[in-house]
Amino acid sequence: MQPLGPGDPLRLGPYRIVGVLGAGGMGKVYLGRDSAGQPAAVKVLLPELAGDRHLAERFVREAQTARAVTSEGVARVLAAEPESGRPWIASEFLAGPTLDDAVQKYGPFGDALVRELARSLAGTLQDIHVTGLVHRDLKPQNVVLTSRGPRVIDFGIARPEHGLTLTRTGQIPVTPGYGAPEQVLGQRVGPAADVFSLGAVLAFAASGRPAYAGAQVAAVLYDVVHGVPDLALVPDPLRQLIEPCLAKDPTARPLPGQIAEAARPPKGSERFWTVGPLADDIRRRETTADEMTGRGAGAGPGQPGPGPATSATSTARPSRRRLLLTLACGGATLAAGAGGAAWWLTSGRATASNPFDVPPAATVRAAELADDTGTPQPLWGPLESVADAGSPAPLPVRDVVVFAAAGGGVAAHGVTDGRKRWQADAAHAAAGYVSVADRLVATADKDGVLRTYVASTGEAKWTADVQVSSLLTADADHVYVLTSEGDLRCVSTADARVLWTRAPARALTGRPAATLGAGLLTVCGGSGDVVAVRARDGAKAWVRKGQAPAALAPAVDGGVVYLGGHTFAAVRASDGKELWSRDPLHAVRGDAYGWGPPTVAGGVIYALDSEALRHLNPDGTEEAAMSFVSGVAPPWQPPVAQANSVWVVESGDTGVSGLPRYGTDVEPQTYPLTDGGSRTAAGDRNRLFVLNSGSLLALPVY
Repeated sequence: MQPLGPGDPLRLGPYRIVGVLGAGGMGKVYLGRDSAGQPAAVKVLLPELAGDRHLAERFVREAQTARAVTSEGVARVLAAEPESGRPWIASEFLAGPTLDDAVQKYGPFGDALVRELARSLAGTLQDIHVTGLVHRDLKPQNVVLTSRGPRVIDFGIARPEHGLTLTRTGQIPVTPGYGAPEQVLGQRVGPAADVFSLGAVLAFAASGRPAYAGAQVAAVLYDVVHGVPDLALVPDPLRQLIEPCLAKDPTARPLPGQIAEAARPPKGSERFWTVGPLADDIRRRETTADEMTGRGAGAGPGQPGPGPATSATSTARPSRRRLLLTLACGGATLAAGAGGAAWWLTSGRATASNPFDVPPAATVRAAELADDTGTPQPLWGPLESVADAGSPAPLPVRDVVVFAAAGGGVAAHGVTDGRKRWQADAAHAAAGYVSVADRLVATADKDGVLRTYVASTGEAKWTADVQVSSLLTADADHVYVLTSEGDLRCVSTADARVLWTRAPARALTGRPAATLGAGLLTVCGGSGDVVAVRARDGAKAWVRKGQAPAALAPAVDGGVVYLGGHTFAAVRASDGKELWSRDPLHAVRGDAYGWGPPTVAGGVIYALDSEALRHLNPDGTEEAAMSFVSGVAPPWQPPVAQANSVWVVESGDTGVSGLPRYGTDVEPQTYPLTDGGSRTAAGDRNRLFVLNSGSLLALPVY
């Protein structure tokens, strides 16, 4: 956001102009507000171009096209004056990150969120196509994420169905990697072209990288027409949804309605846009935009008021100058709906020596799937005597796997070859370690100082003296810890400030297990009590006493928290109300039997029930027949779901076993391990990492 300058209008139609959102070769987009304070993105054709017949016609067509689409999934056109001396279009103002921005900040979306994105965008495309139009430029930068769900913007090159791809000499007719083969070739374009683009968008959301990429535009376009999409990092169940959309032949692609039906997101998945770190980000941007247009303080009836105050002084209405500065420094992503562009301005904080300037995480290809018969052969290892025998579970962070090093500190080895990449001797691994948006590894030293390291290189970054006893979990913006005083504490990753400290409703003993989701930090302590607090401010949400014999990590999916222990319970995240529960196969005797910590993957819940692996649906019914394993004993480990298999850590001389996820007749695979006093596992990108006492190895999955 920039202030108005010489030549900028003060008013356009009913809109008083507040500032400049952005500018391009054709025009400028302004932030305006009407007499009721409602914001709008107002796009204006540059005066020197108003006489260009071609551009003027395109501007008029854009206004007419966008007005013709009334779907809830697009940014609505509010008003337009395309034939005046200074043509303008006012559209719905969307204060939220683009999909491109969100994936860069928070990493690839999980299975359930990709499915909800697919359902929503496919429905929007269906609405667009019903009007006889083809969008023709669907890409991550043209999808804005709002608290009401994804919104499609930019109808600048939308045309009637079957219209030819018309370009000027030297122009590329599509966005490389997202336009369909028929668009690249300049052939007639129909709704199937948007389906191809949707497949490319979903592949990016699921993997964090484009399905078609390259150093040269020509090479990318060639691959779109003749090559194979790179879906190596897309989980297999999602690949089955996405791959048909990328068919070269337009007639082989599914219809948007079929995609929406095949996506099958879990019940309540539309709440993903209102709970969690991404939703918190959206709310912050909406609050800033409301304040900028005068709606954030003293809002009248039916108008949104300010967001929650973060300090005693934050209720004072900020000055217009300060708000402009906030927006200019990345406080909000401002998207102009029909204006044909979205802007996100980089933060002014980043400098070469700034400890909060963290480089993007390195990416690594998924491993090739192994055969589903016989004993798996290690990808590398076992590496003997590299780990501390009491290490927490290995932590894969893109191209490295992190664990407690033998002799002290935290070490990271490469996921593809097992070679040592770095070691942080100052870290006290007993406090645990967590990943911050797959960019940083956060841990603590013996004095309770929170320390962070660049995941790929081990470069030390920022620290915070916050009396850490245990690292609990993290998202892109926050690290959550348990202090030596037994308090829950939230630390900002933007400036290392303590955002809140709360004494939990129940004492959390031992090394607690925690998870984030549905706007909650849910923690299970060593006594088996479960405490849930609001992630944004630490306020108590609910408590569940005596759920488990030990600290078992909860799982959250679709607004429901799943808990192992004496029973397997599904509780509503908002208030802790039990939705359903399942008793274990055997009566609980001490800690000998019961349910282990759950894992949710592809909408299915996996958990050990004594010696059986159970596959449960979100309503508690059986997704597939239970599978029995040998040698499982406390402390329970969560199953690890990778590709088509679920891996279970067993005790004694048994090892780790991979069972089929989908109830097939495939026989389980077992990799035998000996000398297993302490044994844990974790998976990522078709690799299973196993710590067995002091050794580390990587196994393929099937």
